[in-house]
Amino acid sequence: MNEGHLEFLASAEWAQMLQTDLWPWVESVGDLGDDVVEIGPGPGLTTDLLRGRVAHVTAVEVDEALAAALKRRLSGTNVSVVSADATRANLPSNRFSAATCFSMLHHMAAPKDQDALFEVLHRALRPGGIFVGADAIDIEPIRAGHIDDTFTPVPPETLPERLAKAGFGETEMDVGDYQFRFVARKVDGASTSVPST
Repeated sequence: MNEGHLEFLASAEWAQMLQTDLWPWVESVGDLGDDVVEIGPGPGLTTDLLRGRVAHVTAVEVDEALAAALKRRLSGTNVSVVSADATRANLPSNRFSAATCFSMLHHMAAPKDQDALFEVLHRALRPGGIFVGADAIDIEPIRAGHIDDTFTPVPPETLPERLAKAGFGETEMDVGDYQFRFVARKVDGASTSVPST
């Protein structure tokens, strides 16, 4: 992640946007339950929102320095920080009531990595658990903010089919000017096996 982008994700401006734009929508789409796995928390402003509203959060961060800083800051709280690539983190099956990822899918190297994450999260969720996320749309101002950074945008129109392939039920989408938001559910009795790649 480039320095400017990282600074923005730790800023008061981003924190305010999360409070006013993202969180009311999250609360409207479903109950997160008691045990949430968050993928890609970065500096942890989304983690702060989650930990004030659910009993336990497992935050999985691939960047070792960001994970170490988050672990120090949230030591003694209801957050467990895991420093790992979520597709290889050996998350337990059928454990989590919800999974979240906010503005991180486009930081994955390739669509196949995003699809691998979807499969892992489907396996890790309890039947009936929800997967809630938001990500950037591929427009010039967003692309400009990712110079010297990984930028693999998810075309919103492809996401429902990709999540269905991973085993999720119907995906609800909300597409805006600069981002899209989505929620999908692991249907009761859904298979927890992850297809071989």
